[in-house]
Parts: sequence; structure tokens; C-alpha cells
Amino acid sequence: MIKQVSKNVARIRRHKRVRNKISGTSDTPRLCLYRSNKHVHAQIIDDTKGTTLVSSSSITLKLENGSNIEAAKQVGLDIAKKALEKNITKVVFDRSGYIYHGRVKALAEGAREAGLKF
Repeated sequence: MIKQVSKNVARIRRHKRVRNKISGTSDTPRLCLYRSNKHVHAQIIDDTKGTTLVSSSSITLKLENGSNIEAAKQVGLDIAKKALEKNITKVVFDRSGYIYHGRVKALAEGAREAGLKF
């Protein structure tokens, strides 16, 4: 009999596997995202110091519908704008075990449009 694993448990396993290889440094911090049913959150993290340098979410932007692709793109544009203000131009993208599709892709493309390189 095969044991069923929930989608979120499988996502967390994928995220742990990826995090073994990816880490943010002072030169290239890590752009990490979290996707809930209602909102999208993004942070730029320096893993060597263990600090969050910049953060943004659909909650802080007060978007009416924070769970759609347009909201994710707005979060990507906002976090890139804040990062460029702090002279962060290059990041490592950490999709947190999510498939690069939909909201995850929109956030990444929004950040690239605003000037972040990854």
C-alpha cells in the first residue's frame, strides 16, 4: 500500500532539497517567495547574516485580490523597486518548491521587468 503525501508536505521536501544547493550571500541575496491561497509574499534574504533585507506582499500593497497573477506581478515590481533602492541588483531566485508557473512566474517576471537580475 502506497502512503499518500499531501501537496504541501511534498512542496516542503522539494524546498529543502533546493535549499541545500541555493543560499543567498551579501553579493547575491536570495529572493524567496511564499504563496498562500489569499496572498503572495516575497523576501530578499542574506543567508550569511540571517537577515531579511527587503520584503513585500500583497497585504502590504493593500491589493484587493492578492491571490491572482496581477497581484503577484505587482509584488514582484514592488520588491525589485525596493531592492534597487538598497543597491541590490542581482539575486538568486528561490521558488520555494513551487512550480515555475502562474503566480510564481508572474512575480519573477515582474521583478525582472523592474530591473533585478537572476
